[in-house]
Amino acid sequence: MKIVILNGPNLNLLGRREPAIYGTRSMEQVLLDLQRAYPNVHFVYHQSNHEGDLIDWVQEFGMRAYSHPLSNEQGEEVNGIVINAGGYTHTSVALRDAVACSEVPVVEVHISNIVEREPFRHISLLTDVCQYSVIGQGTDGYRCAVAWILREKKGVND
Repeated sequence: MKIVILNGPNLNLLGRREPAIYGTRSMEQVLLDLQRAYPNVHFVYHQSNHEGDLIDWVQEFGMRAYSHPLSNEQGEEVNGIVINAGGYTHTSVALRDAVACSEVPVVEVHISNIVEREPFRHISLLTDVCQYSVIGQGTDGYRCAVAWILREKKGVND
């Protein structure tokens, strides 16, 4: 089982940037907690402040998962993508289009409740092309997203 976690701009500062909004846990802590909770899952993590990197990763992990499973890292099929696109959530049509083409489930995560923030954050361009969204659950949203992917995968195999 392989789940890819993609974080967008400024999420490299998680735990230090605006802790009243985003909390004090670093992404390293979040990933460690996920690995402890799900020891049988291989997590791949990437973060970038550059839109094109996120698009490339969504295409790489979302498109090749079923088309070329032997070309994946460690030969594992990608079972899902968790994406927190940061500010690109509200602005990137190109990222939206890449997510729409994914052959694996994509779950959107927002640490804060975007509908309770500034009006420009209320709209996510990704929501309608993601299979599930976790909004306003803090960094625990990543665990919720992984749990949803695992439940969906189990449902497919039942």
